[in-house]
Amino acid sequence: MAGSGYPLRALLSVSDKTGLEAFAARLASLGYELVSTGGTAAALRASGLAVTEVAELTGFPEMLDGRVKTLHPKVHGAILARIDIPAHREAIDGAGISPISLVVVNLYPFREVSVRPGVTLDEAVENIDIGGPAMVRAAAKNYPHVGIVTDPGDYSCVLDELTASGVLSDATRFELARKAFSHTAAYDGAISNYLGRVAAGDDGDAWPAQINFSFSRVSRLRYGENPHQAGAFYRDLGSAASVTAGTIAGAVQRQGKELSYNNIADADAAWECVRGFEDDTDAVVCVIVKHANPCGVAVGADAAEAYRRAFATDPTSAFGGIIAFNRALDEAGARAVSGQFAEVVIAPEVLPAALAVLAAKPSLRVLETGHGKVRNAVHLQRVGGGVLVQGTDLTSHDPAQLKVVTRRAPTPAELADLLFAWKVAKFVKSNAIVFAVGAQTLGVGAGQMSRIDSVRIARHKAGEAGLDLAGSCVASDAFFPFRDGVDALVAAGARAVIQPGGSVRDAEVIAAADDQGVAMLFTGIRHFRH
Repeated sequence: MAGSGYPLRALLSVSDKTGLEAFAARLASLGYELVSTGGTAAALRASGLAVTEVAELTGFPEMLDGRVKTLHPKVHGAILARIDIPAHREAIDGAGISPISLVVVNLYPFREVSVRPGVTLDEAVENIDIGGPAMVRAAAKNYPHVGIVTDPGDYSCVLDELTASGVLSDATRFELARKAFSHTAAYDGAISNYLGRVAAGDDGDAWPAQINFSFSRVSRLRYGENPHQAGAFYRDLGSAASVTAGTIAGAVQRQGKELSYNNIADADAAWECVRGFEDDTDAVVCVIVKHANPCGVAVGADAAEAYRRAFATDPTSAFGGIIAFNRALDEAGARAVSGQFAEVVIAPEVLPAALAVLAAKPSLRVLETGHGKVRNAVHLQRVGGGVLVQGTDLTSHDPAQLKVVTRRAPTPAELADLLFAWKVAKFVKSNAIVFAVGAQTLGVGAGQMSRIDSVRIARHKAGEAGLDLAGSCVASDAFFPFRDGVDALVAAGARAVIQPGGSVRDAEVIAAADDQGVAMLFTGIRHFRH
């Protein structure tokens, strides 16, 4: 500790050894004595560095297969001593303890191990770190005198500061302590969640007695949903599976203005909808979202055609919308998109030629998500004093399991359009009605208190866009409570309908379809979205 009369000492014990050797070598060059534990000490020695083992420091060997190695007064006394208090200095001097001014610790990979397929409870438990969190918390508690480094990403800034002044500033030590307590909180939360799932049976239907979420701030936002509301954007840190490639939280912004709260919310709605077509390996799909609802979805031979067909559904609502593609955005697609005013364009990849085109619209936000397959396992909704938690609606449908309930079965072309409309309806706010033909939406009715009002709105939207609903296929996210909804669909031009079924008046609704020669499928699955 510079100016304290004690030698400089750093304790290093890390599971993630990224950048460890170079970092430790710089510490040694700055005059730090390196103290370490088993695997970390071996790695440092292999790189030619002198290391004092913790067992040598304590005079007590590691025991219980490494379960006990740093839990000793000569470790924790060295970390927790307040050298500004004479009684503390007297106590450690009398015990032959020299303070440790820098602790570099990250923890056993519990989260990574616990999500491995087939992992046993014993395997997971053996990866619960005990000594590591104790050292992290001790160093963080004593942050006025000890620097605690838990993230290899902080190595360079720590070294820069130590090189420049010989000590870490008060502000840096405080920030490192904050990160350290966040690190242990997320770690303990992951353990609690895992054990809770084990106790609940981990059968997908049982929920643990307590659930813990950890999020790291990505950015402060200018405001929330409205200018008088504060807002920020956080990324999920809840498990090792929350690697964010392929998600909005992990997207890279390639150009454009700062994202707003509403931009991010709508971008997620668009991205999740377009990802609903990821099983259609050859399809190029475009989704346009406005106020969290798809206002146009279509398949095309390429990005440009998919966009033009999606835009044709509702050009008025598409103004200022969010545009998402499930495939790489090329130059032709970018030129097509540039013809309208949009807030955000999203794709797993944006080719350089496309970026060159979009650069002409510098305010347009362009997000590149990557090709990851991560999906949120749970969906959260805050309520007063609590939170509702449910599994994410990721259910897909095997056409062979659909039930034809009318005398007329859909033709192959109608079946394809019914399944297309059904995929879209899952992402439309309830009550949802989606008209489609040829893998293109023609009219979307969303968010109405009455399902028949959603039918009327979808028909009105199609009419405004000059689209003919004759021979169209329709998806409804929930059952029709009366036959009037089906009658309204047929009057608009529908020839086939897909819906969950399950109404006490199903027979009446089926009869209405049969009376008018309409094919109807039941899925047995509802897709409410509130």
